[in-house]
Amino acid sequence: MLCSRCHHFEAEPDGVLCTVCATPAGFAAPPGAGTPGAGTPKVWLRSPVGLGWATVALLGLAAAVDLFAVVADYLRYDVTGDLAAGDSGAAVLDRADTSDVLTGLAAGAQLVVLLACAVVFVIWLWRVRVNAEVFAPDGHRQARGWVIAGWIVPFVSLWYPRRIVLDVWDASSVGDRPRGHALVNVWWTLWLLTNVVGRFLANLAGEAETSAEIHDTTRQLLFADALDLAAALVAAAMVLRLTRMQDEKARRGPTAPTAV
Repeated sequence: MLCSRCHHFEAEPDGVLCTVCATPAGFAAPPGAGTPGAGTPKVWLRSPVGLGWATVALLGLAAAVDLFAVVADYLRYDVTGDLAAGDSGAAVLDRADTSDVLTGLAAGAQLVVLLACAVVFVIWLWRVRVNAEVFAPDGHRQARGWVIAGWIVPFVSLWYPRRIVLDVWDASSVGDRPRGHALVNVWWTLWLLTNVVGRFLANLAGEAETSAEIHDTTRQLLFADALDLAAALVAAAMVLRLTRMQDEKARRGPTAPTAV
């Protein structure tokens, strides 16, 4: 039986309304609420605000660590320039030792923060994806399991996460038209660039031996860390925007879908 309110989705087996119409305003859907369709796992709205702020905080920490890495890179670039020019005084050697320590600390901190961000970001993405299934049960091109697998399966990891986020974005938009995808596209472009450029420049840096070679590769690593910084800030903006969109849509309450 079709929902008696929207006449679009199948009504719940024990009622006359579909999940979308039966879901109350806010994040208070009962555990019995589920997406339309037989055999579909039960889902209900849960607030993404706490997870969203945790993700934004970690991304902000990542940006701070990237800024520290940029400073360390600049110091190393400066001192290796002096060494390449033939200056090997005690002061220059002390600066070289200091720059080595700082770049090492920055690299280690970046790795730790990246792992923490990855875990919390995927948990947040899972939460907003489940919410999006309540908002738009038929609006997702990939199964929910790709929220995790999409990041680790070769090749598809180049576009599946973006597609998942776009589907969540469209489902979470308030109003008849989804919001523009510019922020998502910029985030994904920067993410891909940081991975491709970062790996390439890391390989170059590993092969550098002379002061002149280290000087040149450090300039490139400075650019890569600045790119990481921009990527972290844009990712934080995207998470914050999508979290607010879902919060606003949930608090407005269900709206009847347009009949097709």
